[in-house]
Amino acid sequence: MVPAMRTPPPTLPPKAPGWVIGVMIETPDAPGPQRHFFAVDRADRAEAEWKAVDAASLLGAVATSPVKGLEPVHAVSELTAMAMRNLALGRGQVKLLGTRWPRRWVSAGSV
Repeated sequence: MVPAMRTPPPTLPPKAPGWVIGVMIETPDAPGPQRHFFAVDRADRAEAEWKAVDAASLLGAVATSPVKGLEPVHAVSELTAMAMRNLALGRGQVKLLGTRWPRRWVSAGSV
């Protein structure tokens, strides 16, 4: 009798090594909350969002409700390994990218 062949388990797509996260921050010098972008070295999206909120809270108060239709915390895009290398993003590190749209770090199909 021939043993039954096992089918290999389905392969999941590899997780992104990091994320670009937008966080709405209320700063004293701005008239209203502004979205600041962070690069976060966390594969899990929820963990990346929390890390970005932690970093944003050092800059000012994080908005608690949507502002002009924008959520206070928003995962903008996954970061590729190459983008993380270009950012020199270390293990578990969070980097502020600024307030302008991070088009250099946003993947084409994510927005």
